Amino acid sequence: MRRRVLQRTTVHLLAGLLILVTPGIGAAESLAGSKGETRFYPYLPQNPKDPCTKAYKAYVAAGGHSAYATTPYSRVRSLYIICGSRLNAPSQQAAEELALKSCQVTRNSYRVTTGGGCEIAASK
Repeated sequence: MRRRVLQRTTVHLLAGLLILVTPGIGAAESLAGSKGETRFYPYLPQNPKDPCTKAYKAYVAAGGHSAYATTPYSRVRSLYIICGSRLNAPSQQAAEELALKSCQVTRNSYRVTTGGGCEIAASK
């Protein structure tokens, strides 16, 4: 009789632990909503329609490996902020390389002088 009660109790405890652990496993796969590894906090204009603000919000919402690159902002030296991003790349390193390339191509096409070159602000 005691053995049966012990077996039932053990089964119920294991079932409860399985229920508690399962949602954590599913959440670990998606990177959506995560800011990832932040190297420096990018300056985002207050205008929600600004392309860099949209790109950063899309980066945070992306579920896969993504990166956000931007030129550093300095009130004295920077007249423009240029950014680039890559969403849902095969790996974090690939996302960083493509985000940097996107930012540099945009910077070269506008031919503007900024406070510095493109840098990775955040990646996941």
